[in-house]
Amino acid sequence: MTARVEASVEARRTWPAVLMAALAIAGVIISAYLTLVKISGGQPYCGPIVGCETVNTSPYSAIFGIPVALFGLGASLATLGAVLWWWRRADRRGLATAYVIGLASLPFLAYLTYLELFVIHAVCVWCVGYAITIVLGWLVAWREISRPPEWDGRRGIGR
Repeated sequence: MTARVEASVEARRTWPAVLMAALAIAGVIISAYLTLVKISGGQPYCGPIVGCETVNTSPYSAIFGIPVALFGLGASLATLGAVLWWWRRADRRGLATAYVIGLASLPFLAYLTYLELFVIHAVCVWCVGYAITIVLGWLVAWREISRPPEWDGRRGIGR
């Protein structure tokens, strides 16, 4: 490839990767905050919006004593690592990993949203914000993984 083509290929991968990394970092921040609040026994700050306290104190906010937000923190950190792997190493396996993590998170997020709306009868804006980061990140990953490997300068799933 010529330098001009390589620069174009790099740019095609950079913007989606930056967006996915930013969304994953936002997910890390939100889930880390919610995990710390849950572990410390405090209540999340929601400003004038109510619902976070109700969701945080519900029996659904932990699984076997582990805060649900801790699972989100793990997913967001893994997604961030996968995106950085794809972006910096030009390896589509990183993109595929980010896509699979997002895809696996969707049913869990749908279940938690169902619980908020129909069982707990309260909505946590932090939880909604986290869900948005995951869904948007997965949509970007889906868009990028749907493109042929040549689009971002690699052959096949490996490189």
